Formats: sequence, structure tokens, C-alpha cells
Amino acid sequence: MVRFQRDLWEIRSISFALNTYLYFLTFDIMKRILTFLFLIGSFLTSTGQDNSKLNLERIFSSSEFRIKQAPKLRWFDSGNSYTTLEPSIEHQDRFDLVSNQPGEGSNILIRAADLIPEGEEMPLEIENYEWSGDKSKVLIYTNSVKVWRLNTKGDYWVYDVESKKLEKLGGPDAKPSTLMFAKFSPDGSRVGYVREHNVYVEDLASHSIRALTTDGTEKVINGTFDWVYEEEFRCRDGFRWSPDGSKIAYWRIDATYIRNFLMINTTDSVYSYTVPVQYPKAGEKPSEAKIGVVNADGGETTWMNFPGDPSNNYLPRMIWAPDSKSLLVQHLNRPQNLNRVTSCDVLTGATNIIYEDKETAWLDVVNDFQFLDNGKSFTWVTQKSGWKAAYIITNGEEKRISPDGLDMMSISLLSETSDWLYYIASPENATQRYLYRIKMSGKGKAQRVTPDDQPGWHQYQVAPNAKYAVHSYSLAGQPWIHELVSLPDHKVIQTLVTNDELSSSVKEVDRPKVEFFDVKASDGVTLECWMMKPTDFDPNKKYPVLFYVYGEPAGQTVVDRWGGNNYLWHTMLTQQGYIVMSVENRGTPGPKGREWRKSVYGQIGVQSSKDQSEGALAIIEKFDFVDEERIGIWGWSGGGAMTLNMMFRYPEIYKTGMSVAPVTNQLLYDNIYQERYSGVPQLMPESYEKGSAINFAQNLKGNLLLVHGTGDDNVHYQHTEQLVNKLIEHNKIFSMMAYPNRTHSIREGVNTSRHLREILTRYLNDNLPAGGREWKIQSGN
Repeated sequence: MVRFQRDLWEIRSISFALNTYLYFLTFDIMKRILTFLFLIGSFLTSTGQDNSKLNLERIFSSSEFRIKQAPKLRWFDSGNSYTTLEPSIEHQDRFDLVSNQPGEGSNILIRAADLIPEGEEMPLEIENYEWSGDKSKVLIYTNSVKVWRLNTKGDYWVYDVESKKLEKLGGPDAKPSTLMFAKFSPDGSRVGYVREHNVYVEDLASHSIRALTTDGTEKVINGTFDWVYEEEFRCRDGFRWSPDGSKIAYWRIDATYIRNFLMINTTDSVYSYTVPVQYPKAGEKPSEAKIGVVNADGGETTWMNFPGDPSNNYLPRMIWAPDSKSLLVQHLNRPQNLNRVTSCDVLTGATNIIYEDKETAWLDVVNDFQFLDNGKSFTWVTQKSGWKAAYIITNGEEKRISPDGLDMMSISLLSETSDWLYYIASPENATQRYLYRIKMSGKGKAQRVTPDDQPGWHQYQVAPNAKYAVHSYSLAGQPWIHELVSLPDHKVIQTLVTNDELSSSVKEVDRPKVEFFDVKASDGVTLECWMMKPTDFDPNKKYPVLFYVYGEPAGQTVVDRWGGNNYLWHTMLTQQGYIVMSVENRGTPGPKGREWRKSVYGQIGVQSSKDQSEGALAIIEKFDFVDEERIGIWGWSGGGAMTLNMMFRYPEIYKTGMSVAPVTNQLLYDNIYQERYSGVPQLMPESYEKGSAINFAQNLKGNLLLVHGTGDDNVHYQHTEQLVNKLIEHNKIFSMMAYPNRTHSIREGVNTSRHLREILTRYLNDNLPAGGREWKIQSGN
């Protein structure tokens, strides 16, 4: 009995202890759960609840605002159908090649599973593709690597639609990712490509490979181009099949005498090493360019005999005549103010100048360059009338086909079959772009194709038969939308990309409207502007202004289109209490006539900065809420140079400047770009002297931040280092951030883009305080 009572007591004690333990365990679990929920709530509150506020992490470290691009579309059947890449259901991150009938549906032509190489498990990753002329084969580009700006080296495969055979090009000797610009012969039986600076042709039936050139080196470049041709003329693909498929015409660049600019890499090895770039500075002779024609079966090259010193001329464009007997080549002199359109006999190499375009400033290379009427005429674009216009040239005689008195900015389609010229213009608003059309006869009025109720910026990829187009459009603050439309009624057949997720995220942000307005320069010329006010704007307060600037002939900043991360960063600054503005100066490529665009010749950095300063003064006078004591400016590349010009030439206006990757001395930039706009230095030394910001560094009074990548192959780090020496010489205090081995884009490496914007934002906050300050006496006080 005693033992039973003792056992019962022990059981009760154990039970009590267990219940007590369970009670405290439950309490502890509940406490942990509550703590966890509190932390989750705090996390959601700090990161996910208030989507109206922007920060640098959201903009630059997340994919929240990532934009979707238009699909890689290829027209079929002269434009009656098209193909696209669509995500594969069977293989994640791979694509099927799909045929689409406008308004009728689609079907899969090639499945991702069809593109699995022998011995592999995953299909090829399609980066680009091209169809053969008869659509029986497709050329697939994959495994690419970057060459300066773009990924133009990679592997090429040919897929036969009927046999379903997939074969790699290049043969056993080809290293991975070494083929460039592969393309089918007109009959689809062969493929030409460039490998390690030589041109090859591969027969698709026998897989025999023939080298058409054999002298290619790092300095002798066949079938592609050197750094400066690629950067400034957009020349990359350097060979062309003849229409009959019997010959290949190709460029040969001899860069033997082009000096290497040596960048230095100090971070990727224990010992530093140099990175050479073939880079002709302003004042140095260009590389020698030749054009040759060789039989596609091999043999001797026939060189075209252009007059003059090849190291003082350029050959930026070439097209075959329809009969395959001649070439038409643009032969540009070194100052780039004389373009001689030259016909070349491909059998003898004899040349004949059939048309000349001249300028007192500079000429742009003509991209809208094609034969008409079976080779009897060709298209041309010139500004000789004072406006950029399209012409048809026949036996040296010009016939203008675009309207007079306004700028035709680019040709979207010139169709002999339909007798219509489709082109981009904006005669009433330089910040926007629209599609127009006019009869090629030049008779009748131009018709606006873009609907009147769709303001903004519009781009078109028009089908060869002019029945359809891929229409892409956006507005300032509104992301791009891509859709398939019929022409000329512009009815939407299919929306291809909506960017709804991005648009939804943007709409949740507390953001100001982008307001467009204009001011006058001292001589009465109108300067377009935009402004983003603080989100809590009070007209009774004065606010700091940050100007965003570029200001050179390569681009506009005052445009009514989606601005990407720059727009989002500017919006974030308005939430902090800044006004952000931009002013368009003369010399930028807007549709405002030749005089607007070319008045800066020999005055790069001079006229443009004068316009910017007068624009800023007009804005200060126009708007009472602008605090003239808190004026800042920032820009990148040419905009970095403009920032320096404003800080050095007009220090009484601009108090803080942030200059990213700037051209500080025009003599240090490449010859094609700088000589185009500033003249050849030996002939126009004063242009470089008065145009280079470094020569005015002694005038700095405000706060200056310099940012540059040490691996910048475009605007060398040398620019900033020379300016630093000049500022030291004049005892000027400044701040500086160097990004090791980053290129001109300063985005390589983990967190680089975010870090750069942190630097800019903090510098701005520290030196140009945000927020409004009271300035009006309130009524009743």
C-alpha cells in the first residue's frame, strides 16, 4: 500500500512536471511565434507595404522595375506571317520557334527539344536566329561573348526543318565562341562567316570549309572592323554575299599603324598587366580601309580602286547592285564633309563617282541606302535643303520624296511595290516621334499613320509588304508597349508585350508628372525642357534644382518616352525634395532643322554650354519656386563633359556638379567622332582649345564629384586623371570615385550600379540640400 501510494505520488509528480514543462514549452513556442510574426510584420512594413516610396535598392538591386523587350520577330512571306521565340513548355529557359499568322493564330515550327545537340541533355539557348531564303533552314546563334559593346562572337548551328538535322558550323578547328556574322548564301546552300579575322565559306552538304582570306591578324582585320569603326560608324558585320551567291565583298582594315592605348588592370592578378586597345586619337590618321571582292569558291581578291590616301578617308557603307556586277560604296573624306557615292566594278576594281554630297559642317553616314528600279536609282538622305529629307538619285539627279520644310528622321520602309515611303517624323514637337507616309512620287500630302490620340515616342518595324508593323510606344513615365498593328489603319491585331507588371509597380510610386515646357535663349532660339517637381511640392517654397544633361550630337535628353532607371532615380530625388530638370541645347539630333543641329560645328562645349546656361537663367526667372542658390547638374560621357563645362564656365550659376566618365580634353577622344564635330586638330586647333573643359578648370568654385571606370575603353580614365592634375595645379578641391576595371557603362561586377547611385545620391544630399524653403510672406501673417 505504501509502495502504491509512493508510486502514485511519483506519477502525479511526473505528471505535474510534465504539464508544467508543456505549459512553459507552449508559452515559449507562442512567444517565439509572436516574435516571428512581429518580425515578419516589421519586415513587410519596412520593405513591402509602402510601395509609393522609391529607394536605391528597389531601383538598382531588384528586378521589380525590369522591362520586357519586344520579341525577336522575323517576317515571313514578305510580311504575311512572322516567326517569334516563345518559352518552351518542355524545357525551362529555352524557346520554341513559332510561326504566327496575324489575327489567325500560331503553330510551333521548331521545338526546343529539336535543338538538343548530340550527346547533350539541354537544347541550345537561342540568342538570335535567321532563316534561309527558302525557309528550309534556320541559323542559330548561341554561346556568345562580348566584343567591345555587343556580343558578336559565338557559336552557330544550322537546323534543317525537313530532315531535323542539327549541325554546328566551323569545323573541328574552330574554338568555342569564335565565329562572327554567319549568314546564308542567297540559295541557302552555304554559310559565310568570320573567324579570327578571316572570312570563310562552309558548304552545308559536304561541310567543306574554304578560307577566302588568310592574312588576318590582330592588326589586319578581314570581314569585320577595328574599335573606332565599330564605335562611331556602327560597323561590325564586314562582308556581304552577292545577290547571285557567286561572290563575297568584304572590308579589310589595316590597323598596323594605329597605336595601342594601354589600360592597366591592377585587380585581377598579383602583378598588374596592360590591356591594349587599338585607338586612334583625334589628330591621328585613321586605319586604312579597303573593300575587296572574292569568288565564294576561293581565289584572288579584286580590290576596289578608290582615289586618295586610304588613311585619310573612310568606307562606312556598301551595298551590292541587283545584277551582282557592281558595288555602291560611300567614300567619306577624313573631315567627314564630303561623301562620294562610288560605283565599283567587281571584276576590274574600277571605280566611278556617281554622286556627291557636301557640307560646310559635317555629314552623317546614310543608313537608308538601297537600290531601286533594278539598280537604276538609289535612295539617299541629306540635309542640303536645310531639312533632313529622303531623295531618289537617278543618273546624279535628285528627286525629293519626303515633304519639304520638316525633318524626316528615318525611313521605316520604302516600298516600290506599294509606292509608299513610310518614315518617322515629328514636325510639331521635337520631343516626340510618329509614323508618316507619302507617295514615292512626292505628290500629295503626307499622312500621319500613328493615331492622333497617341502622343509620345513611337517606333515601327514595318513588314516588307507594308501590311503590318510591330509598333512600340511609350511616354515619359509610361513603359514601352509592343503590339502588332495593321497598316495603314493602325488597328491593333495583337499585343505582344504589355509590361503590365512594370507599369503596375510604377503606378504605385508617388511620382510627379513630367512637365514639358520651353524657354528662349538670348538670341530667341527655343530650348525644350522638362521638369519633375517634388512630390510634396508647395509653390510657396523654393527648391533645389538638379539638371540632367547630355548636350552632344549623339542624343537628346528632352524626350517624351520611358526613361528607365534614370527616370526612377530622378523620381526618387523628387521624393526627397528636389526639382529635376533637363534642357535641350543646340547641336542635339532633334527634328528642328539643319541649323539647329549643325550650328555647334567647331563649337562643341562652347555653344552648347552657352545654351544650357541661358536656359538655366531663363528658368530661374520664369519660376519663383526655383532656388538659384541651390542649382546642381549631372551627366554621363558627353553629359559628364557638359557638367564640367557648366561648372567651369558658369560657376556663378551651378553650385554642385556630378560628372561621370567625362571627356575632359577633346584631343584625347577618338578621331572619327571628335574630328566630325570639331574638325581635324591640325586644321582647327582653336576648336579643341576652346571646346575642352580641362582648359577652364581654374574657374571651379562649387562642389565637384568626378566618377570614372579605370577600364573605360571609350572615354579613357586618362581624361579624369589629366583633369585631376589640372585641378591640383589650381588648388581646387573636389571629390572623386574611381571604379577599378569598369568600362564606360560602370556596371560590371557585383553591386556596381547600385554603389554608383549611392555615391551620386549621397554627394547630392550632402552638397545640395534637399527640400523646400519658405520664401513668400503668407497672407494674414
